[in-house]
Amino acid sequence: MVMIGISLAFQVSNWDDNRIRKNAEIRYYENIRLQIAGDKALILNQIDYNNQHMVQFAFANKVIETNDRSKMDTLGAIIPKLTNYSAFDRQSNIYETMVNSGEIKLLQNDKIINGTRELEEVYLYIDRMENIHYDAMIGYAAPAVTSTVKWSTRKIQEPDKVYSYEFQNLILTLMHVMEEKDDTYNKAIKEIEALTALIDAALQND
Repeated sequence: MVMIGISLAFQVSNWDDNRIRKNAEIRYYENIRLQIAGDKALILNQIDYNNQHMVQFAFANKVIETNDRSKMDTLGAIIPKLTNYSAFDRQSNIYETMVNSGEIKLLQNDKIINGTRELEEVYLYIDRMENIHYDAMIGYAAPAVTSTVKWSTRKIQEPDKVYSYEFQNLILTLMHVMEEKDDTYNKAIKEIEALTALIDAALQND
């Protein structure tokens, strides 16, 4: 009877431990899902912002390519926007936080762990592309805009510079960076949706 009692006590203790670990795992999945949902909303805003500017820059490129001086006022309104850029300001690093805190040991679903790591890799690439865009804006776009357009009126002061192939090359370079950013943003959205589906399935099974 004593041995049976001890055995039952161990079983109850193990059951309690497993229940506590499972509840902690579920809470962690829910927290991840909440955070990446917020990330998705932020990224969608950046996609929209980035695309709006790309459309305007494509128009500016066409105006310069055709040397259409009748649209100089519109061009003057677009050119200062070359100093704008989209930036996904994420709040934290999910995968790195899990590893450093040791909480990754709580997670039993390898697909969710791998999905979180893959999403983090996309986030790092987003950071890289946004830094490239920022450097190009500070180093090239801002000086070019300052030397050709009067900020207070958005009037072009140096038409020949604006309608030059050098200025057109600047616009095309920025557009190339923005297109790659758009591809990376959309890849992140796909990774988030895939990870969300994995988490939803895990929570439903639990």
